[in-house]
Amino acid sequence: MEFSYGDMNGDSFDIREIDFISVMDSMDEGVIITDNRGVIQYYNETQAKIDGLDCQFVVGKKVTDIYQLSGDTSLIMLCIRLGKPIRNRTFFYKTKFGKIANTIHSIFPVYRGAVVYGTICFVKDYKILRNTTPVVSIPEVKPTRENGTSYTFADIIGHNHELVRSVNTSRVAADSVSPIMLIGETGTGKELFAQSIHNQSARSRKPYVAVNCAAIPENLLEGLLFGTTRGAFTGAMDKPGLLEQANGSTLFLDELLSMPLSLQAKMLRVLQEKKVRRIGSSQEINLNVKIITSVNKAPRDAIQDGELRIDLFYRVGVVMVKIPPLRDRSDDLEELINHFILTLNKALGTNVRSISSEVMNLFRGYNWPGNIRELEHLLEGALNIIGYDEELSMKHFSAVFESMENMNPPGVDTAAAPVASRRKSRFPEQVPVVTPGSGKTLVEYQAEQEKKAVSEVLLATEGNITRAAVLLGISRQLLHYKMKKHGLKRSAFTVE
Repeated sequence: MEFSYGDMNGDSFDIREIDFISVMDSMDEGVIITDNRGVIQYYNETQAKIDGLDCQFVVGKKVTDIYQLSGDTSLIMLCIRLGKPIRNRTFFYKTKFGKIANTIHSIFPVYRGAVVYGTICFVKDYKILRNTTPVVSIPEVKPTRENGTSYTFADIIGHNHELVRSVNTSRVAADSVSPIMLIGETGTGKELFAQSIHNQSARSRKPYVAVNCAAIPENLLEGLLFGTTRGAFTGAMDKPGLLEQANGSTLFLDELLSMPLSLQAKMLRVLQEKKVRRIGSSQEINLNVKIITSVNKAPRDAIQDGELRIDLFYRVGVVMVKIPPLRDRSDDLEELINHFILTLNKALGTNVRSISSEVMNLFRGYNWPGNIRELEHLLEGALNIIGYDEELSMKHFSAVFESMENMNPPGVDTAAAPVASRRKSRFPEQVPVVTPGSGKTLVEYQAEQEKKAVSEVLLATEGNITRAAVLLGISRQLLHYKMKKHGLKRSAFTVE
């Protein structure tokens, strides 16, 4: 095919005559071209510099052999499976030889007819992770889709094994008519999963309908779900409920455990009969609705606590997807931080580029009871006071350190902290024991043990604040705070 672009000295422009390889060789972005099996067919010099690998070594090998990724975690393999572009995706990865890179990937499927023939991947390099966690430039925020959603599975950030398994289970179950129950603590991303399931399904062209059962008063929730007819009660109007509105589509019942047991019984009948009747009406409406529910505790515990009917559980818990808490996803922490700072830089007009190693050490050792939502909250608070600084450091989190320490003091509740953070401690893990009749509360024992640990380290380092902070795995500022908290003076540990 020929493309005419003006006169061009009287010659037509034939795109087939362009040497695209030379163009890609000279680009300052990494370029990887693969076939539909993920075997690398082209790999430019820029990408070789990013990865620290030789082009001749890489070409002819599968991406999963070159990078420490599986078929489930590789963005290139995901693009091949989806047959859709993946644009401006922040990505941390390791090469076969352990080099860590922080990049933005844009990957496009290459079609031959209706079949994916391969992919072309463009990679922007920013920094190699060393002592700080870098933050890259900002992709545009995508608009809400016409079906009322904002997220797909491509927006779920992280490569943690449990997370990937949850994503894969959700993908497979998306097109099934069977209900899906999302199980995860508050702040783990259940809404994101629900929207992604809808967008993966054949129902994705229909509006996504969602309701938070905890946000609606009990006396209004039934009418909202089932709909009303004029005259059913004072002020009632003819109005379809959410079940009707979701007919042929997806209904997400968030925080199902907040639904009254009496209403759970009525929902059970709707799901069994696949029919709904508006309040005050005798007419039944046939339903074809994909039900997704979410709970924030194990269903067995919810049933024992009287928050969930066991018969309703058998209906809505056909496919169960457990979303791991952030404390079990320490390997995803840096990527999540990078994502949120990109978004917040855009919203707040800041220019944060990195995070100090001290802050990262603190974050890695924290238990994150509020999960991803808490992480986003902390970062937003810090960026609001950062001014023109480009690195997040301890001073930007001083206002929240005390509350974080009270929720998860160093050396205490180590069983809930990530294994990696516990291994960093150079001191034996001592969990305070409250004995009967001791007169001390658990909080008092915790404070006593913390004071003892700080005192021992200061004594061993002869009051050297820098060395003591390193041994304790905290910052100098945080050590000063703890010394003041426990009435410890540096002069008491120095040698005259």
